Amino acid sequence: MCYNILESGGIMLLIAENIQKTYSDKILLDHITLSIDQKDKIGIVGANGCGKSTLLKIISGKLESETGEVTLIGETKVSYLPQELDLDEDAYPLEWIMKDSNKKNQEYQEHEVKALLTKLELFDYHRKIALLSGGEKKKVALTKALVTPSDMLILDEPTNHLDSDIILWLEKYLIKYTGAILMVTHDRYFLDRITNKIIELNKGRLTTYEANYSKYLSLKASIAEQELSKERKLQALIRKEYEWISRGAMARTSKDKKRIEKYENLISQKKVVEKKLVMESAKTRLGKKTIELVKVGKSYQEEIFKDFSFLLDREDRVGIIGKNGSGKTTLLKIIVGEEIPDCGEVIIGETVKIGYFSQNNEKLDDNVKAIDYIKDIAEMVKTKKGYITASQMLENFLFENPHSYIGNLSGGEKRRLSLLGILMSAPNVLLLDEPTNDLDITTLTILEDYLEAFSGAIIVVSHDRYFLDRVVNRVFVLKEDKIFYQYLGGYSDYLNNVKEEEKKEEKKSFSPRESKKEIPKLTYNEQKELDTIEDHITELEYQMKDIDELIQASGNDYSKTKELYIQRELVEKTLNDKLERWAYLTDIKEKSKRKS
Repeated sequence: MCYNILESGGIMLLIAENIQKTYSDKILLDHITLSIDQKDKIGIVGANGCGKSTLLKIISGKLESETGEVTLIGETKVSYLPQELDLDEDAYPLEWIMKDSNKKNQEYQEHEVKALLTKLELFDYHRKIALLSGGEKKKVALTKALVTPSDMLILDEPTNHLDSDIILWLEKYLIKYTGAILMVTHDRYFLDRITNKIIELNKGRLTTYEANYSKYLSLKASIAEQELSKERKLQALIRKEYEWISRGAMARTSKDKKRIEKYENLISQKKVVEKKLVMESAKTRLGKKTIELVKVGKSYQEEIFKDFSFLLDREDRVGIIGKNGSGKTTLLKIIVGEEIPDCGEVIIGETVKIGYFSQNNEKLDDNVKAIDYIKDIAEMVKTKKGYITASQMLENFLFENPHSYIGNLSGGEKRRLSLLGILMSAPNVLLLDEPTNDLDITTLTILEDYLEAFSGAIIVVSHDRYFLDRVVNRVFVLKEDKIFYQYLGGYSDYLNNVKEEEKKEEKKSFSPRESKKEIPKLTYNEQKELDTIEDHITELEYQMKDIDELIQASGNDYSKTKELYIQRELVEKTLNDKLERWAYLTDIKEKSKRKS
């Protein structure tokens, strides 16, 4: 493959032509061609293992294709975020991000990097990368991709391991980004709000839709309906011809040859229409007593959460939300017995059979076939409608070749197989920790359908807003005071509730005191407050400046930096409150003057 650079003649940034790539005996990319303009915001969709990440690697110049070439137009610059992070574990985040920076503007660039790391809530950028969590490493790689000067961002699963607040921030950032975007993501809200073009990769071929994700789904549904309509008409014609050709079968040779040829042509045209998978869940009896937590708390070096009491209903659908590292995974581990709470009690009913899907993939034997891995768990499972076999479940979860060795599966396919293994164990309570990571959208849709039919209780930790909206009917949010707060509904319902709460607080704090009939007038205390408030505002502004200087001087002292940022937030909040109060008091004074 050639990776060329051409002089720019328009708004085209990149052309990929005649790209082919195979893996083992599977064709991932079958002589595909793709062009990208500067205004394109493209999302690539397709099943795990179909070649999405491979395509991004080839376009970014990180992988050679077997045929074809990728051509950059003019001085087009590309920045790439891989799904599998390639970081220098011995380096420090700031050092690793800045290593290719322009020395002339290094001071400005370092300030930009620090600001972005702060936005991503990574304050400890003087700790070695090897000591960071998976989510923190993702933030480092994402910062590097965003600060690298580029005309096109190539992002492979950018939302993996990020919490909901950071995903919302990234979403707004990419909407404002002025260059082109080419990305693979399973986050459907993220995909819908950013993209203006969807490219579907299926069996090595690309199909382009000039639409965001929701419009793409609408177009797909319309095409499927047209195909079904054609299929119905074809079936009617075949039936009619079959009845004709069946009459007087003994005299077949005397039949109209053209009529027979027409029948045979109709048969050859018959297409297999994609069937809608009807998901069935394993059925295991669950008694009235399920899982109860009584005043459970957990601390490590500092308190994680406290006083959490909770009773799981038999058909509950519960979502757990909170920032990375806040203790959500710890809670699931306490429920399954992998961690011991510092206080409180976990009561598990006798009939409860837990299926736990953790963030960290189970280590699978590469030399075992997918079908054998599932059969070792269960040959078949009982459902409401009867029994379903291991091979049928593999087919339902999009494993085209169940006899493939695990070593030949992609990372997403292995995660899908691990999940299927848990479902085949016929649990009646499912604990899912970030189940959407590394799964493709098609698999997620199948999983959501499965969970909808699941005849048991579900507790899920996830940052996938769409998934939570589809699956859960109440959420517990772990907030900064280390307490879980309950909200009814899915993720969007939770957000709406939070907005309503904020509006009520706003009205309570800053409601106008004037009556419609009365002339607004400052009280004695309010006038006294107005006389001194500007001095307070000036003092707070100086405090902010001093803290900023201390942050710059704090160097490698992470704990001090973190403490200063917390202090800065408190001062900034006080300053904003004072400014709003000053505006309110000044407004009353002006109105009072006008009335008099």
